[in-house]
Amino acid sequence: MLTLKKILSVGLFALLIGCNSNNKKPDENFIITGQAKARIDSTLKALVDSGRIAGVSALIFEKNKEVYFNAFGYADREAGKPMDRSTRVRIYSMTKPVTGVALMKLYDQGLFQLDDPLSKYAPEFAEVKVFKGIDDKGNLLYEPANRAITIRDITRHTAGFASAQHPQLGKMVGDANVMNPANTLAQMANKLAALPLAFHPGDEWSYGISVDVQAYVVERISGKPFDQFVKENITGPLAMSSTKYVPEDMSLLAAMYRRTEDGALERIADEQANSFNSKEWPMKPGGWGLTSNIDDYMRFARMLVNEGTLDNTTILKPETVKLMATNHLADSVTKRMWLPTKGQVGFGIDFVVRLKPPVDENENAGAVGEFFWDGAASTLFWVDPANELTAVLFVQIFPFDGTVHKKFRDAVYAF
Repeated sequence: MLTLKKILSVGLFALLIGCNSNNKKPDENFIITGQAKARIDSTLKALVDSGRIAGVSALIFEKNKEVYFNAFGYADREAGKPMDRSTRVRIYSMTKPVTGVALMKLYDQGLFQLDDPLSKYAPEFAEVKVFKGIDDKGNLLYEPANRAITIRDITRHTAGFASAQHPQLGKMVGDANVMNPANTLAQMANKLAALPLAFHPGDEWSYGISVDVQAYVVERISGKPFDQFVKENITGPLAMSSTKYVPEDMSLLAAMYRRTEDGALERIADEQANSFNSKEWPMKPGGWGLTSNIDDYMRFARMLVNEGTLDNTTILKPETVKLMATNHLADSVTKRMWLPTKGQVGFGIDFVVRLKPPVDENENAGAVGEFFWDGAASTLFWVDPANELTAVLFVQIFPFDGTVHKKFRDAVYAF
């Protein structure tokens, strides 16, 4: 069995391939061997049988061929509807890489540079202020930003936008209701630009609304509604016909579940789970909101592992995909919220980028150079260029369940 250390050594992996002989089984040069398939099956089935999740599906391609697919449990437990290949899920933040690719399509056309000021394309952000503190009377204090927010900042979450959880600015952010689905992206940008930043651009990594701002920039530069641009430049060319904000048939969507404090699975009411995706809202977020099936999202992942091209359809230049999969966080950015929980990673353009191998079995298994992201309902995908492997995992469970991800990754890489 290949060990993780062997897998992570690209040179050794290449040597194994080069030394292939006729007495070796065909799958011995692959990560996903017969043993790996059995291991993944056992892992996913156990997650369902234990009651941790209602249903799960997983799809893996390696060296441009499908090497694994299976599904266990239910897309709709109450209706007895099994999880299968046609099941659609709410991918939440796995919308973000799609938005990043849309933005970088414009980069490929020479229409912006990463270090351009955001205000060049969105003038609302020209005069942002930064929260400085509170005076002895309880008044909020602000100061001018040390520098302009750049396009690079909104691709790597260093712009400084405050969240509703900010201890001093949270109420102001909440009252602004920036991401109300009744807002257009332009209205969202106007409201956001009127709020103070939580920190100076470039100083910290703070996950949040930046990718919705990317969607607005796509609209500003392209002159097209964001969802139209995505359809014409990504989902249409890649034949991702099931990837959209509003499914043509809501019954295609899996039910949503939450795990209660006692560990039981509780169905989230369909009205709540589908409140965004059941109608065409003015808001077309860049950071969340898309639904997809597993084959659609795999086509997106395979385009990335093939450096921007799939089935003779080019979405991005190879050098642009490599740029997106390169760490853009300087060592000076020491405040990184929960990013370190993803392992020894940096952040590129809308992807986490793995910089070092796992230090021990407590860290998620994976290969150096992989880039990945996940979604609030615990969906996951990654692109492993060293091994030419892409994986997509679909579930619909709250709260976010990193244990499901770890068990799946461990099964894939035999950690």
